[in-house]
Amino acid sequence: MYRRSVRLTDASTREVLNQPPPFTGVNLLDTDAALREGLEREGAGWALDRIRDCGAVAGSAEAQQHARRAERNTPQLRTHDRYGHRVDELELDPSWHWLLRGAVEREIHALPWRDPRPGAHVAHTALLMLWSQLDAGVVCPVTMTYAAVPALRTDRELAAEWEPRLTLPSHAHGALCGMAMTEKQGGSDVRAGTTRAEPAGGGRYELTGHKWFCSYPACDVFLILAQAPAGLSCFLAERGPGFELQRLKDKLGTRSLASAEVEFRSLPARLLGEEGRGVATIIEMVTHTRLDCVAGSAASMRRGVAEAVHHARHRRAFGALLAEQPLMVNVLADLALESEAGTASALRLARAYDGDERPLRRFGTAVLKYWVCKRATAHVAEALECLGGNGYVEESPMPQLLRDAPINGIWEGSGNVMSLDVLRALGREPDGVSAFVAECELARGADRRLDAALDALPGALAELSGPHAAWSARRGVEALAVAFQASLLVRHAPPFVADAFCAARLGEGGGRVYGTLPPEVDGRSIVARALAA
Repeated sequence: MYRRSVRLTDASTREVLNQPPPFTGVNLLDTDAALREGLEREGAGWALDRIRDCGAVAGSAEAQQHARRAERNTPQLRTHDRYGHRVDELELDPSWHWLLRGAVEREIHALPWRDPRPGAHVAHTALLMLWSQLDAGVVCPVTMTYAAVPALRTDRELAAEWEPRLTLPSHAHGALCGMAMTEKQGGSDVRAGTTRAEPAGGGRYELTGHKWFCSYPACDVFLILAQAPAGLSCFLAERGPGFELQRLKDKLGTRSLASAEVEFRSLPARLLGEEGRGVATIIEMVTHTRLDCVAGSAASMRRGVAEAVHHARHRRAFGALLAEQPLMVNVLADLALESEAGTASALRLARAYDGDERPLRRFGTAVLKYWVCKRATAHVAEALECLGGNGYVEESPMPQLLRDAPINGIWEGSGNVMSLDVLRALGREPDGVSAFVAECELARGADRRLDAALDALPGALAELSGPHAAWSARRGVEALAVAFQASLLVRHAPPFVADAFCAARLGEGGGRVYGTLPPEVDGRSIVARALAA
């Protein structure tokens, strides 16, 4: 059979045209007006230089190369050595250690505890938002260590022993704290846990049982829930004999992060707080972790819209740049609105952790953990679509961003858990509801659509307290969250941003998916603000 040979000699077939340059070598803070303005507004202007440095490193080609390598070279577990001795060793790529070291050295895990001045939690949140745009997995041990400190402070002796190590800005000499709460038969229902804590004398206990999900198993110390004689209690245990890794989880996202199923075999532990008060003891850790979940989701939306706008400014189709075509402008502007609302929410919530705003902190965290995290996955999917096939291939950062997006909605309380948490708070903590509504009311009179939404809040709250509250919980929490975001943007964002958000989220002009903004909004100004050239 005759075959014709083909010689590939035409260099024009190899010329790359109409492709955007990589979104690298940029300062992720300098390109983000909403984050910069929010830092000043919420009291962290003093940290601007260190946050700008973080943005420069996070946006560098070197850092993004480490992020890609850590994602590709996933952790490996070696349970035994060649002779059969139990070793439980994790093999982690050097790029994982580079990313984790970068976070620790920038004190993302410890800044509010090492330098507890006003605005420290806001600065922490901004640093986390920038670094997690590299890799969401590495943020897990950083967040848990940050969140463990207020829980440890319930015991002066344990805090004195561990807080100096947990807050040290050194990857080599400091310590990290993980957590192990959920079990396979209970999941979010941690009270269904079967891990036992047997008194061993001298205030010590031994833990026996399993945990279905433990992150990050290479941590030095863990907070663990177990059943003591007086009921579910919180314990602190070090990694060592009696702490056995059964297998690593094969997860949808955060693939760079080692998460494990673990067995406890008479694991030495110390009680943290009172016996039978485990949930009450660990709630401060959970609350701070949820703050970081809000920040992490806002960060994923920010990275998604930045990649989408960057691509659209360099890619031509049908005779014009994508960024000049009305329908693409609509999509990009809508994504930018959601991102800015998420950023403003995270920073305002963080300020509540800095000041004497405990009621707002508790209630607002539950509401915004539900809403901001819920919005992230669809947002990233739409941003990926803006890149078309370029966004779907694994060389792009978008697939990793999409895989990682759901984790913050699941971790530390899924959508239903958070909605039911809001219902409980309505009955038990009325001061939190009042503080939340008062924050929303600060924008009354500035926009008629927001005023109408504020007028409707008492009805939404009444529904959340009525006979069908559990059925309608998500709808009510959504109304609260959007009113909060609209209030922030009306007070602090440029008028073209606030007007568009109110029109799309509170008025009759918005649709059900991104890219359905009404024609009267100033989409081009919104997109221009979304990514500084």
